[in-house]
Amino acid sequence: VTVGPILAQEDRAMALKVVMFSDYICPFCYVGFETMRRLKPEFDFQLEWRGFQIHPDWPAEGIPADKLREAGDAAARKATWERITAMADAVGFSMKPPAVLTNSRAALAATEFARESGRDEALEERIYRAYFNDGENIGDASVVTRLAREAGIDASEVAGAIKSPKYEMRLKNNSLAANQRGVSGVPTFFIGEYPLVGAQNLDAMRAILKRATERFAS
Repeated sequence: VTVGPILAQEDRAMALKVVMFSDYICPFCYVGFETMRRLKPEFDFQLEWRGFQIHPDWPAEGIPADKLREAGDAAARKATWERITAMADAVGFSMKPPAVLTNSRAALAATEFARESGRDEALEERIYRAYFNDGENIGDASVVTRLAREAGIDASEVAGAIKSPKYEMRLKNNSLAANQRGVSGVPTFFIGEYPLVGAQNLDAMRAILKRATERFAS
């Protein structure tokens, strides 16, 4: 994989910056998140998460997955999930199709709050696992606040953040930034200024980061 010019010369004194636009209801985003976590000890990069809601139209109470999906797409869905679970297995974690498709706004707002104090990674991991392993509805604000508490974050503060216009504006700004950078799907990574769309397997992402850090350091 060829990585183009990364950053301006004046930024090279800092760690390589990787921006990840993602959404909790996207299974490939979970793969991308865990892949970056696995590779973090190998590379000097700063990961900046940006929540980008892909289905704001879905209700917070959720939609049973079987009701939303078309009957004729069962074979394609099965093949997609076989690919997803194989990618997850290769990284070293497990996941399964969610029973309920839900609105991610509350979870994204909570993570914006957690990011201010550097506690977003623990919360992200817990929310992804709740949705793709435990079958929980992360559209429910009370579920999100409990998950935050389990991740070591004050639940009452998270409950307030979910309702706060401040974090609603953060999400709108994320969406605007994504649109300005041509993001049309998730996960989308920016390795420096180089866009990379879609979850990569572990070896591919390792090679991309290796090439990027070499260029960044030169």
